[in-house]
Amino acid sequence: MSTAAANTLPPVSLRQDAGVICLVGLAHTISHYSQLWLAPLFPWLKDAFNASYTELGFLITLFFVVSCAVQAASGFLVDRHGPGPILFGGLALLGVAAFGFAISPSYGVMAFFSVVAGVGNGVFHPVDYTLLNRKVSSARLGHAYSFHGITGSLGWALAPAMLVPLAVIFSWRVALMAAGTLSFAVLVVLWLNRGRLELPMSPPAKTDSASAQQGEGNFDFLRIPAVWMCFAFFFFYAVVLSVIQVFAPEAARQLHGVPVTLAAMCLTVYMVCSAGGMVLGGFLAADPARCERVVGAGFGIAAMIALLIGLGPVPALAVPALFGAMGFASGSAGPSRDMLVKKSTPDNSTGRVYGVVYSGLDIGQAVAPLIFGALMDRQNYRGVWIGLVVMQGVLITSAFNVRRVRRGAPATA
Repeated sequence: MSTAAANTLPPVSLRQDAGVICLVGLAHTISHYSQLWLAPLFPWLKDAFNASYTELGFLITLFFVVSCAVQAASGFLVDRHGPGPILFGGLALLGVAAFGFAISPSYGVMAFFSVVAGVGNGVFHPVDYTLLNRKVSSARLGHAYSFHGITGSLGWALAPAMLVPLAVIFSWRVALMAAGTLSFAVLVVLWLNRGRLELPMSPPAKTDSASAQQGEGNFDFLRIPAVWMCFAFFFFYAVVLSVIQVFAPEAARQLHGVPVTLAAMCLTVYMVCSAGGMVLGGFLAADPARCERVVGAGFGIAAMIALLIGLGPVPALAVPALFGAMGFASGSAGPSRDMLVKKSTPDNSTGRVYGVVYSGLDIGQAVAPLIFGALMDRQNYRGVWIGLVVMQGVLITSAFNVRRVRRGAPATA
């Protein structure tokens, strides 16, 4: 039986689908929100712990390295025990980590709670995509992916918008306590609605040779080339995203003389426009057959805009608008990006596949600052943008390689 047939669900009401999509999106918001708890507070943390920016950056790297390892492992737990308990555990750990950060007396304790936060963050993608793929009707799945991406972008936007004002008015410790309170509040909402997140019992795994080829054993899915091509795709996607989040605004400011206030707006404009692009992307992903072309077009347009910023004589006032256009183009490819993975996922292996594939995100976000940070230290701002364009080109190539290897192994289709 094909994956598509196995994932065909009986008719589901719009209200049921919307309930699941909103609850999963709410959890995803907290996941992305937690990823930017510390970075906006670096000026306060630097003084509080007499730490260098390199030491503070290590807290972020530690978070993503742990999250990567947990994400790959948690997919197996999701397939075995269901997504609900894993999701609640992840949210609880994030809440504990936020309060732990808030009361930390030393840098070492902050590092410990970075590990705790990384464990909590590592569960979300296997949980989220298992719930969406198994509980949302096929006709609405593209819109579900779209909303999921939008909530992630909003989580990134929420962190600095909420934490920095609280740190200015009160203190960084109060800001992190507020972050922990919000995490526990979302946990309570999801717990009260846990019935909507329960999955029906999966049919017993087949034992015939065709099922074995589809990777239904615990580790058989690792033999599927498309899974590893998806992993590579998300690694390069994370590198692109990390460069845009961390270095691109400052590199553009240095290249084009952008005022500091406008440069600070670039990332916010990018994220908001990316969320808007994902709305369009939900409609584009309605036809899974064109997902590679949508991904190629979206990131191709984004790469051309990045090349213009890196090499062209761009007026300073136009830079935020170009960030917005780049965000919209990338966002429109988001739901189709997720469809790439779904088309490569064998029956009854959703959690495991998404856990391994999306661990590429964490690895990319851990590695990118080391490479592009060195370019920034050398004041090679143009090199940062050229490197970004190269990574976007590799990203497009890897998307079409996913289709190529999937077509070369029909048992996984």
